Amino acid sequence: MNFIALATYLLVMSITPGPNNLVLATSSVNHGFSRTMPAMLGMALGLSLQVGILTVFLGSLVSLIAAVQVWLAVAGCLYLLWLSWGMARAGRAQDGDSDSRPMGFAGGLVFNWLNPKVWLMGFNIAVVFLPAHMDPLKAGFLFALLTFVVGLPCIAVWAGSGVAIRRWLDSPRRLRVFNCGMAAMLAGTALWLLAQMLPAPMLAGVI
Repeated sequence: MNFIALATYLLVMSITPGPNNLVLATSSVNHGFSRTMPAMLGMALGLSLQVGILTVFLGSLVSLIAAVQVWLAVAGCLYLLWLSWGMARAGRAQDGDSDSRPMGFAGGLVFNWLNPKVWLMGFNIAVVFLPAHMDPLKAGFLFALLTFVVGLPCIAVWAGSGVAIRRWLDSPRRLRVFNCGMAAMLAGTALWLLAQMLPAPMLAGVI
């Protein structure tokens, strides 16, 4: 299993601006870091559980249709390239509405399950990074653990420095550099994975 590529993907997806991070940043600004922690832990745990469950389910399914696994992986890598292109062209992040009370642990836990983009992320992780001959239950546990370990510090950065990050991203130039840098990392990860997963004869034909 390519843990480096998976960790890079999780890092890019977890640290870049998105609904989760903006909600946590806004909550931290309005309610403080300590009152934001329950939602932060809920989001991190919810995402890791979602990735683990999708890995187990899709891993069992893929084992029945191994003939098309490489094409699913190629499609997933192409999605990563498309996502990196959109990330590089992204404009200014918009602030989300804040409630009078911060989101709690339960709210954070279910937040990812209601976000279509997170579903695509979990599906892509399960399809692209799952080794062909690895037990889905073992892979699901490892993927969930790695998602939690990588994701929690990333969203904690947003929760702990909401005002500073949002002010930093108010500069179009800095936001452009930030997004392009993350997009380059994501595109490089996709190409790296694509080169590793394509069969040797197919890869030779492409080169």
